[in-house]
Amino acid sequence: MLKIGSYNIQKSIGVDARRRPDRTLKVICELGCDVIALQEADKRFGPRKSTLDRDTILAETDYRPVPFAVGEHSLGWHGNAILVRNGIEILDYRRIELPKLEPRGAVAVDLKVEDQKIRVAAMHLSLVGHFRKKQISSLMHQLHEDLTYLPTVLIGDLNEWRDSAGSIRLFEQHYEVTTPGRSFPSPLPVGSLDRIVTSPEFTVQKAGVHKSKTARVASDHLPVWAELRLEPLGHLA
Repeated sequence: MLKIGSYNIQKSIGVDARRRPDRTLKVICELGCDVIALQEADKRFGPRKSTLDRDTILAETDYRPVPFAVGEHSLGWHGNAILVRNGIEILDYRRIELPKLEPRGAVAVDLKVEDQKIRVAAMHLSLVGHFRKKQISSLMHQLHEDLTYLPTVLIGDLNEWRDSAGSIRLFEQHYEVTTPGRSFPSPLPVGSLDRIVTSPEFTVQKAGVHKSKTARVASDHLPVWAELRLEPLGHLA
């Protein structure tokens, strides 16, 4: 069983307008995921400094960040970061350019979980529907055409309110889209912006939204999670 999560941490600024990285880390640890994708992990301008300290993550949690950063002060790339629980092997990783109106990108990591190799890709998509569709099409092309195939999980803040939207259907040609629940805004969520998308080898056992007292104030998004079972014989070329 693999527990995967996604959390837009809003640069560690809570709904109380206070920047509290310690609070953000508390929520991450509450989730207890094996792999968790973060959005808005870095500040947007200047040196894109992360609001979470890499050394603190290593010292105070059971996670380590995948080294996507291109600057010494960043944790991710275009704000996208992935934390992996100690004991899971990082085999390879890459930054993925996406069509953009504003700065956007995705990241992907190949992992070895016990004896299985999997791929996890994380994204934070555009606010503009036309660009969301272009970004998803580009991401799916790069994952399927340019890389050796692995069972894959796509996670992140899709910025899409409707499960029936055309952008969501672009995933469904290959994958199953899971909407764990309403995750935005955190004090009184009405939108299901954060989703988990799985290739056919995975079965979603459970999925949900983490609604702890700390999570409701630590960011404007609540984190989402899913428990997955990988079926080795379910591989589709």
